[in-house]
Amino acid sequence: QRVGIARALVTRPALIVADEPTGALDQANGHVVFDLLTQVASAGTTVVFITHDLGLAGAADRVVSMIDGRIATVAAPVTASPVTGGVPS
Repeated sequence: QRVGIARALVTRPALIVADEPTGALDQANGHVVFDLLTQVASAGTTVVFITHDLGLAGAADRVVSMIDGRIATVAAPVTASPVTGGVPS
């Protein structure tokens, strides 16, 4: 996954869609990937981060929840402030 993200970043895209980019990684490498994506987002790239990890979702500046393939809610997460470049504790 880290190699795939690196390849995607080489072209400096306006949009990155990351579907479970930390799913198969250990916690330390998951933090590295999450931090990298938040840095890219802070630099102006739109990052769509698909995850089942509520801790990671809680660090987003917007969370779109889906149920049965339909958008259920769109909101700022209750437990988080805007993305600051780190995984929430």
